[in-house]
Amino acid sequence: MNKQKSFLLFLLFFYVFSFNAQTKKTSFLVSGKCGMCKDRIENALDVKGVIFASWSETTLLCDVTFKTNKITEKEIHELLAFIGHDTPLCRASDEAYDKLHPCCHYERKDTLK
Repeated sequence: MNKQKSFLLFLLFFYVFSFNAQTKKTSFLVSGKCGMCKDRIENALDVKGVIFASWSETTLLCDVTFKTNKITEKEIHELLAFIGHDTPLCRASDEAYDKLHPCCHYERKDTLK
């Protein structure tokens, strides 16, 4: 019985450790202006591997928790650029930006950091 408890305890620690090792939390700026931008950004991140995503109209920060074995941070930035929103790692194409609703047109910077 004691061996069984030890084995179950080992499995519990292994599961917790492996889950934490495969997840990452990050925050980064995403250009946008309004509630429509918020919906678009958060919906774009409703993909396999992203556990949580929330964008703030006030701070322009996007908080994301994701599984590193399913999606990379760079891919997350690319998803947002694809729908027209600039991030520190990826600039949206002019075509994607132009497809945004006029109220969503934010001031674009010439270069990324």
